[in-house]
Amino acid sequence: MKPLGESNTHYWLAQRMAKVTETDLVAAMAQAELSQAEWAEMVEDCRGCDWTRGCKRWLAEHDTESAEAPPRDCVNQDKFEKLKDALEALE
Repeated sequence: MKPLGESNTHYWLAQRMAKVTETDLVAAMAQAELSQAEWAEMVEDCRGCDWTRGCKRWLAEHDTESAEAPPRDCVNQDKFEKLKDALEALE
């Protein structure tokens, strides 16, 4: 089993992924679509992901533009897409 990545690094990677994919984490929490425990789980999953270098590269490539969805290699791809879909359904 590989060691987990640094908490702070992966917290910010997950935050950046949310921003690039226009997934509003604050709204998701306010609308009870995302709990603090679920967010912590997403960060923890990110810490265990083998795609960290690719993630950093992908985020750098999308630094000035948004993306419709996270890349398939993102361990939290499904979670980000479900959150975004749930928030769009509430609009």
